[in-house]
Amino acid sequence: MSVEDNLFGIHGKALALRSQRLSLLASNIANASTPGYKARDIDFEAALKEATSRAGSSATDVGKAVEDSMGYRVPLQPSLDGNTVELSTEQTLFAENAVKYRTTLSFLEGRINTINRALKGE
Repeated sequence: MSVEDNLFGIHGKALALRSQRLSLLASNIANASTPGYKARDIDFEAALKEATSRAGSSATDVGKAVEDSMGYRVPLQPSLDGNTVELSTEQTLFAENAVKYRTTLSFLEGRINTINRALKGE
């Protein structure tokens, strides 16, 4: 177990996974009108479980977990050009993930502030 794991628990890896998911969802949104583009997403819970079950550096854990839990989204209404991005779905998932990202970041900021105050003897 690394020092980061001792200080932040699963929250450090969760933040990295949420960041990766934001990038993936943003890519889906950006390609909403690209013919043949296949929308991708990760199963966050499965990725977090995999990342936290591994021993090693968090960057390696997160990258492997993202790869292993990534899949293609099945559209409710397929488009004629083969694009599987449903803009409203992607925007909703992006907003939801962004809120969760910010929540995790706020928790980590609080944890870091507490550690800083302890080190300063406050």
